[in-house]
Amino acid sequence: MPELPEVETVCRGLSARLVGRRLVRVEQRRPGLRLPFPEDMPARLTGRRVVAIGRRAKYILIHLDDGGVAILHLGMSGRLIIAEAPGAPPGRHDHVVLTTDDGAVVVFNDARRFGLMTLALEAELAAHPLLVGLGPEPLSPGFTPKALSARLAGRGSPIKAALLDQTVVAGLGNIYVSESLFHAGISPLRPAASVAGAGAGRLVPAIRRVLKAAIAAGGSSLRDYVQTSGELGYFQHRFAVYDRAGQPCPGCCCDVAETGGIRRLTQANRSSYYCPRRQD
Repeated sequence: MPELPEVETVCRGLSARLVGRRLVRVEQRRPGLRLPFPEDMPARLTGRRVVAIGRRAKYILIHLDDGGVAILHLGMSGRLIIAEAPGAPPGRHDHVVLTTDDGAVVVFNDARRFGLMTLALEAELAAHPLLVGLGPEPLSPGFTPKALSARLAGRGSPIKAALLDQTVVAGLGNIYVSESLFHAGISPLRPAASVAGAGAGRLVPAIRRVLKAAIAAGGSSLRDYVQTSGELGYFQHRFAVYDRAGQPCPGCCCDVAETGGIRRLTQANRSSYYCPRRQD
């Protein structure tokens, strides 16, 4: 599933082509994805001008000139592609097609159909059921060691599970939690409450550094994710531990044949990768 850096990269690609443009045609090719599409969605979007594109956690927010907002989630396999050949017939998994007044064509493609697209009012966005319970944005000024410590206090679950909880911090997923914990020197097995304080003081800047580096690299392409241009992201080539079981971690001075290198374990049916010598 695309995580914060991938969604942020998509938002930036869309902003460059959509902000200030008017939607002159909206084609809906199925009743819905994970959720049904709103009633009369094409009619409600046609003629609207895009005034801004933002992100909340892993949700894309397309703000319109009538005070409406289109909320999109890419799910497991969703893509938003700016078509290179306008006028080409839609593909089998092209479910929504947006055409702007300057001829740009944005295609919402989702082979597994776990994504979603719905409409909301700007004034009601903060209370929307999809967004209301989300935690702080990890790149926002409000995401501080003190704020994270408060959210971890009293939690007996492993820190890996706590960071995947979108009510604790918004937008993180399996890849970037594993990477951030490595750079903070914190084991994914540690009880979350034990990370409050000094551990959070290391973890918050590690999360920020990892996310910013991933955004600069266009995100990580492991299976389905691509940028709006169709290009792959490149951060997967810079993973420190994720998907590198049995290999040395960056700066390793161990005998990997003896230690086994980076370890993989399963937590809540998700793979965690870590170095037991550098993370405690």
